[in-house]
Amino acid sequence: MLKIGQVCPVSRRNCPIEAEAGLTIMKITLSGTMLLAASAMAFAADLDAPPIKYGFATENNAASRLIDKLESGRSSPKHEPKFGYLRGLLKELNVPESSQVLVFSKTSLQRSRIGPPTPRAIYFNDDVYVGYCQNGDVLEISAADANLGTAFYTLSQKDTTRARITRRGDSCLICHASSQNQGLPSHVIRSVFSDSSGRPILASGTYRIDQTSPIKQRWGGWYVSGNSGKQSHMGNITFSERSSPEDVENDELNVNDLSRFFKTGNYPTPHSDLVALMVLEHQAQMHNLLARAGIVTRQALYDEAELNKALDRREPGHTESTLGRIRSAGEALVKYMLFSGETELTGKLSGSSSFAAEFAQRGPFDTRGRSLREFALATRMFKY
Repeated sequence: MLKIGQVCPVSRRNCPIEAEAGLTIMKITLSGTMLLAASAMAFAADLDAPPIKYGFATENNAASRLIDKLESGRSSPKHEPKFGYLRGLLKELNVPESSQVLVFSKTSLQRSRIGPPTPRAIYFNDDVYVGYCQNGDVLEISAADANLGTAFYTLSQKDTTRARITRRGDSCLICHASSQNQGLPSHVIRSVFSDSSGRPILASGTYRIDQTSPIKQRWGGWYVSGNSGKQSHMGNITFSERSSPEDVENDELNVNDLSRFFKTGNYPTPHSDLVALMVLEHQAQMHNLLARAGIVTRQALYDEAELNKALDRREPGHTESTLGRIRSAGEALVKYMLFSGETELTGKLSGSSSFAAEFAQRGPFDTRGRSLREFALATRMFKY
């Protein structure tokens, strides 16, 4: 029996009613809606509680494996006067320089280093993301993790005898596990109305970007190199007053040379490739949904086991509430994986760098030579 004031194993809150062992979960929490809401709220406050144990669980990702190599002396990335450990880190993580995209809005950790003359660079492969700021104190790393969903790290840019990658928690989770992310560690890709200093004009609002976002809402606060045809976007320009995408008259479309905006020589490549941006936006949300499905499923099964223990219930199978929580996360993942709701392109898109060709060549390929990495970029992003 759960007594008044006893912590409920599902909602992790003091139980407001007495609950006999035979009562259902819905009676304990008063309604199925309250159950789901309490569980969602629990994520924001209880990431370190079982079964996730975010701050204590063993990491399993590209960055954690590199940490092992660094500490054992099997890896020693080179430090360069201009870029610090950046190019050495990218090489160790197998992240292509051609994936470089550039954001000039002050919307990340080292915001004081970021602005239109000094954009932040982001590099990525299938599993890991690296952020670089000119004269920055650290390189920023986020990685898809089998145990944690998403894990965050920094690498000091000081030239030391041994490069050290440090795992980060609360300082990153303030933004990356906010209520906008349902309290779960996630990647965040935003389009903002940035002023000439890089500060977002918050009165205009912001957009979370993924594969469903209209092109006209994308890339505010970002540089974009490549060709979007007649499809307008918010990249390469700044704003002086409150605006909306419908108000934007962008005369900086179809730009292949970004050198008139900033010193491109201060970066490993001169590009902020349009196709790389689209892949980044698709992939980041895909990682978020994979992470959410894993965490929600583990949490639902754990909550059910704890409740069964508290009620001394031994019936086989899972409750409809547990299955509903898992089903909700799984359906969102499958729909996104199948590109349900993807924005329709109205003209051919192309990038300015070798990114698209390199990405497509990585395969794997089926017996007919087809790959899920092949681009269409006319009416939709991928061919298959």
